[in-house]
Amino acid sequence: MKHILIANTKGGSGKTTLATNLAGYLATLGGSVVLSDLDRQQSSTQWILRRPAELPLIYPHNPRVKAMPAAETEWLVTDSPAGLRDEKLSEAIKQANCVIIPIQPSAFDIGATSDFLDRLTEEKAIRKNKTFVALVGIRVNVRTHAAAMLAEFMEQTGFPVLTYLRNAQVYATAAEQGVSLFDMRPSMVAQDVEQWTPLLDWVMEATAP
Repeated sequence: MKHILIANTKGGSGKTTLATNLAGYLATLGGSVVLSDLDRQQSSTQWILRRPAELPLIYPHNPRVKAMPAAETEWLVTDSPAGLRDEKLSEAIKQANCVIIPIQPSAFDIGATSDFLDRLTEEKAIRKNKTFVALVGIRVNVRTHAAAMLAEFMEQTGFPVLTYLRNAQVYATAAEQGVSLFDMRPSMVAQDVEQWTPLLDWVMEATAP
């Protein structure tokens, strides 16, 4: 099983947006996909419950909803809570093939994420390259001071910077309908899918045998 952890201790950083759209993409590949929702708000689980029946199946992993057995799972995407810290964080990192960290362009998000990244550098699994970490800028409006500030911060972290996802209404629409970008009409999401390409390529490389 290939396990992708979406993490950031900053609440509202875009973890669920990344987790649901990534799970949606992986489901289009034809393998079995489980989306594990550890957040108290259960946004990912609600997204799955809204998902149209004709779309590729994504199994929820939630104590209140039956999931498929882990032995049959090809992909596990974990939408982690903001409170993932200490022993729980260490265990989640050890179990993951890779960790994707979304960061929004604000001073609050950058400050909180900076502390989180300092914590990650202490993890043995990351130091020994057993678990790979990368960053994604999310809800970014290009050509703004905030976007430039975010780009400067991310480039200085020492972690790979995969892509910058624009602040687009299509993400809100996808969330409301229980779909991912990759389930929507291509003409609606061409620019956004292009922005996702480096992220998807990195996931495939980071989870390769």
